Amino acid sequence: MRYEKGRREASRQRIIDVATERFRSDGIAASGLAGIMGEAGLTNGAFYPHFPSKAALVRESLAAALDVQATQIQELLAAGGPSLAIDAYLSAEHRDNPGKGCASAALLPEIAREPVETRQVYAEHLLKLVRQVATGLTPDVRDPETVAFGVFATLIGTLELSRAVNGTELSDRILEAGAVAAKALLQPSHNDKPEERKPS
Repeated sequence: MRYEKGRREASRQRIIDVATERFRSDGIAASGLAGIMGEAGLTNGAFYPHFPSKAALVRESLAAALDVQATQIQELLAAGGPSLAIDAYLSAEHRDNPGKGCASAALLPEIAREPVETRQVYAEHLLKLVRQVATGLTPDVRDPETVAFGVFATLIGTLELSRAVNGTELSDRILEAGAVAAKALLQPSHNDKPEERKPS
């Protein structure tokens, strides 16, 4: 029984691993269960003992991808702070490998059309990522969670735009501009209080 249980768990994890990469590289709608199961080395009939539906697989794959991203972000923050994380996210390597990259940048339009249960899973993991970045900001940043949301929105939008025009010189320019904009959001505001005017 131990062997059977271990084999079942290994098969389930293979399905999730393959689906996670397939969804990010090809999209959710374009990734059929037959192709996923074939790449995982399993028959089509082996799918339903593990997952009740494709929507359930999407939820688990999305959660798995975001958990891996959380670990990567934590490592980057520890190694070089938010600036290093921004540079890694907006790199040409990340742009050119969507299957192994950020699930948000690869799938947001499709996630928005998924059932509410999937969107709830995404929202929970997104908030976790945002709070993770917020804790890595310097103490003089006001409202770090709001700033972290702004950074994420800038990074994701930048990556999506750069992929849309990949193969042109505009793609690299977008990555560079996005990095500048994201890093600017990290700077503490010096305009919180109006300057006192000295009497002339």
